[in-house]
Amino acid sequence: MKIVVIPLAVVAVVSLACFIATVIIVATRDTSGKSISLSSGDGDESSGGSPVAKLPTIIVVGGDESDVSTEKPFPGENICAGARPWLDNVQCISDAIDGKPQSGANVTKGYKGDMEVDHVPIDTPYWKNKMCPVNVHWHFGAEHYSAGQYDEFGSGPILNANVDNLDRRLELNARKGFQCRYYTKDDPKFNTPYVWNHCIGMEVGETYEVHWPHSNAGACGTVNQYQTPFYDGVFCHIERLGDLSRTQEQIGVQAQIFTIVNDEDYYYPNLMRGMIVDGDFGQDIAYYTGSTTGTTRDNDMCSQYSPITWQVDRKCHMISASSFDKMCADMKTQRDDMSDDLVAHGSRELVDDAFAADNGKRQLRNA
Repeated sequence: MKIVVIPLAVVAVVSLACFIATVIIVATRDTSGKSISLSSGDGDESSGGSPVAKLPTIIVVGGDESDVSTEKPFPGENICAGARPWLDNVQCISDAIDGKPQSGANVTKGYKGDMEVDHVPIDTPYWKNKMCPVNVHWHFGAEHYSAGQYDEFGSGPILNANVDNLDRRLELNARKGFQCRYYTKDDPKFNTPYVWNHCIGMEVGETYEVHWPHSNAGACGTVNQYQTPFYDGVFCHIERLGDLSRTQEQIGVQAQIFTIVNDEDYYYPNLMRGMIVDGDFGQDIAYYTGSTTGTTRDNDMCSQYSPITWQVDRKCHMISASSFDKMCADMKTQRDDMSDDLVAHGSRELVDDAFAADNGKRQLRNA
């Protein structure tokens, strides 16, 4: 038997070539098995480069939403857990809410509430005030009111205002807020079901108001930045907030209202990180001071977590169901357990004029 000795250098070269070929084949296939083209400007003969001057650019082609990783970071201490200071709701007609305006309010152009306050909202992006998002959650329908955008004349596929969560469609007896005017029952993008992999109980065609609480007392830039409940994130480093007399300068919420569609033309990949500011998105903003919201408050019982700044997009926008599902997948990757915010919360009833601040203003971001 004849033994052939192959130099180690040759073996290494052949192995490397096989590895590169395998990577390129994998990288140039999508999940349906169809090849896609890879090219590099540096290797384009028409641009004067050599076609073999560089290896092709490697592109990772994602699969469907079920393939999105939801693995959490390495275990560690959640320094924000339990940071919330407990402030009970109080009767709205009482001295306890003097100077503590409520939310969600009317944000129609020109509206001002009747409560006189001696403070003003932040009217610049929160990041310019050393604030970061510490949570994201959403409400069934809009808690705010913007005439002609999300109001009493909007519609959606779910007609009843209170829905039991026997299938955990919503949190228990979630109250439905105002709706946008986009929904058309015969349009496929509003009536084609979407298979949700991460969000719970969402409905194509419905309106949801997304909130991104921000704080300069958050664990900004760390694995503990995002928290559920959001109060833990807002008050994580409560010592930075001093005596809590300037909370409207230190705590704020972004709010943006969406109708969900099953149409990838409306996909946005990073919804968890904050309000979309692009084109008409995040352009026409209402600024005012108010409070935390939710259905434990109404026009009889008010929140003491006030004043805080609100920056609310006055227009409604369509967004793909996959955008929301990607956001829910991102929420699952946080160190803190955000499971309670993967489902829509109920909407507080519109705040009476008497409890809405008189400092509301409208501003076009790019004006």
